[in-house]
Amino acid sequence: MDDRALREQLAKVLDWEDAHAGFGAAVEGIPPEMRGVRAEGMPHSAWELLEHLRIAQRDILDFCRDPGYTEPSWPADYWPASPAPPSAGAWDASIAAFRADLEAMRALALDASTDLFARIPHGGGQTVLREVLLVADHNAYHVGQLVSLRHALGIWGRR
Repeated sequence: MDDRALREQLAKVLDWEDAHAGFGAAVEGIPPEMRGVRAEGMPHSAWELLEHLRIAQRDILDFCRDPGYTEPSWPADYWPASPAPPSAGAWDASIAAFRADLEAMRALALDASTDLFARIPHGGGQTVLREVLLVADHNAYHVGQLVSLRHALGIWGRR
């Protein structure tokens, strides 16, 4: 079976911007003093959302690749301890790590030696195909929250 078209679509859907804002638009241009602010009626700050995106995506990637994978504790291990970044460099480091892991997930989907349909041996029936779609769905949801937060803080459109 030639599944190149499927693999290319999976790689594309990981940061598809055809129907909504992408990750870059959601995180770039947020002033440092606003990164730890929770807008009225919004449960998370930009930092909390960014870190959750990074942590969850990394967890899914590890699940796909590591036969010795151990599931982190929900929700404690999936959210940062504070609404604000712990240091000036933490924001940029989190963005860089998110992007690197997204590229690794994309590479996994594109790799012809990856059986997209086989069950992940240490899982409960999940496949790499399911996990790639989960990453795309989860990321789109929380990127949407970041966009909504930026609107609520009055900083949408700043870059």
